[in-house]
Amino acid sequence: MEDGLDRAPSRRLTNLKPALKFLRPYVPQVAFASAALVLTAAVTLSIGQGMRLVIDQGLGEGSSDVLVSTVGLFAVLMLALTGGTFLRFYFVSWVGERVSADIRRAVFDHIIRLHPAFFERNLPTEIQSRITTDTTLLQTVIGSSVSIALRNALMFLGGLVLLFVTNAKLSLIVIASVPFVVAPVILFGRRVRSLSRRSQDTLAEVGSYAGESLRYIKVVQAFNHESADQAVFASRVENAFAVAVRRIRQRALLVALVMLLVMAAIATMLWVGGGDVLSGQISAGELAAFIFYAFIVAGSVGAISEVYSDLQRAAGATERLLELLESPSELLEPADPVPLPDTARGRLEFVDVAFRYPSRPEAVVLDGVSFVVEPGEMVAVVGPSGAGKSTLFDLAQRFYDPAAGEIRLDGVDLRALSLESLRARIGFVPQEAVLFAGTVGDNLRYGRPDATDDAVFEALRLAHAEAFVRALPAGLDTPVGEGGSGLSGGQKQRLAIARALLPGPRLLLLDEATSALDAESEQHIRDSIEALKGRCSIVAIAHRLSTVRQADRILVLDAGRLVASGTHDALMQSSELYARFARIQFSAPESASSNSPSWRSTAG
Repeated sequence: MEDGLDRAPSRRLTNLKPALKFLRPYVPQVAFASAALVLTAAVTLSIGQGMRLVIDQGLGEGSSDVLVSTVGLFAVLMLALTGGTFLRFYFVSWVGERVSADIRRAVFDHIIRLHPAFFERNLPTEIQSRITTDTTLLQTVIGSSVSIALRNALMFLGGLVLLFVTNAKLSLIVIASVPFVVAPVILFGRRVRSLSRRSQDTLAEVGSYAGESLRYIKVVQAFNHESADQAVFASRVENAFAVAVRRIRQRALLVALVMLLVMAAIATMLWVGGGDVLSGQISAGELAAFIFYAFIVAGSVGAISEVYSDLQRAAGATERLLELLESPSELLEPADPVPLPDTARGRLEFVDVAFRYPSRPEAVVLDGVSFVVEPGEMVAVVGPSGAGKSTLFDLAQRFYDPAAGEIRLDGVDLRALSLESLRARIGFVPQEAVLFAGTVGDNLRYGRPDATDDAVFEALRLAHAEAFVRALPAGLDTPVGEGGSGLSGGQKQRLAIARALLPGPRLLLLDEATSALDAESEQHIRDSIEALKGRCSIVAIAHRLSTVRQADRILVLDAGRLVASGTHDALMQSSELYARFARIQFSAPESASSNSPSWRSTAG
């Protein structure tokens, strides 16, 4: 991950501390849970004294009245224990679920506004795993493990005090065994912590690979790649399983060793205590109470040692989530953004712009590019793959900032504008139409949720998509499937154009927007573009000559430099590069030439 997100994880449980801030809004619920926790711990500890009374006074003295009253008190305590357990479980689980939901929202709210370069260096599927798997682990710890740890800590302390009250000599045996129990917890715990982090990472890789394969299932199946994907996925699953088994083995050894040492201490205590009962130094009730408290203390130590592993896993999960929450955005919002006037008409100006992608700092993408798109003008951008055409669009929408130079919209440097106000003025149609799961109407209103049906159909008419939308089974309410899987490429592209037009942009960016259309649909789009000329500025990356010749002016990029500018006829005379491309286009029918790689843009 970016910005040191792959650094070696810390072994400290203090990594959990930042997660506590998410508990602050829920102090009343935490207080109820804490009160119930103290109540249940106190009731459980009082059972030992009840056992002593029953054995020494009820059974030892043969008093039925004492036996009945003691059993009655025991029943009352059990009712209190039941009620307290319900309250503790409910409020602790509620807080765990609530905090988990809040952390998910906080992480998503932060990363959704991070700069695109962050997602070049970090797989979205890995981020998705952190939002789901790691927050679920935190929910389990906050909603269960922490409660268990606190309850057993109270039981340990209370049981230890009552051990000394009951019999100080026997208590020394218990105290002497503590270092032998704590040492494995510390030594094995570090190993479990490391393996827990590795286990989480390998699980994230499993989810990442599965998500990518399923997302592009048509490509997978078209290349008969199912068997290869199954093999890779199986390998990753088995790797995750192997790491999990190593973690489980270490944890099982830890718990078993702790319980062995505890049982050895209890056996020693029984041998010494049994001798004291036989010699008359203590009563049978006192020994029974002491055994009960010894088991309470031993069980608490065992539970805490087990929970300690959960806390270590949660520390790793918290560390991973905080890495996301603390990831800075390279696109800083201005402290006092300059407002764009309502009369802004979409004048775009590049002034000596240079740029390198953060993920490829050695490659110069743009070098000293300067041009102006006047309000209402249509400008086409052409050039070979990797020339920097799509990068112009990335910079115009401020997905990145230029390394040098300025980009201005209606005379204002983009860095002085708020990102929201800038992008509200720009309509963007990507080369590959992106549709989200939902209905046709949901996708069209993506940039303008309050748009009326009349406004939506007006945008559809401009994109020449109205007829096929009205013919759909449920019209605007027709589900499109994830990625628009239920529509053809041309239909998806026309919907993408209509979506870009619906908010009424001042500047329209078309990244080879007609590349997926048939000849008839392309003609419809060209008619729409012609109607839009003069109403908003249009910049179109194009590889079809028909689209290029429609522009008022053509910019020719090559190797990150603007090498020529002018009309088609003028460039045929003045630009050898443009003339060569044009001859390639003219040498074949338009429908065939649309597949020519010369005009296509990939990364550039």
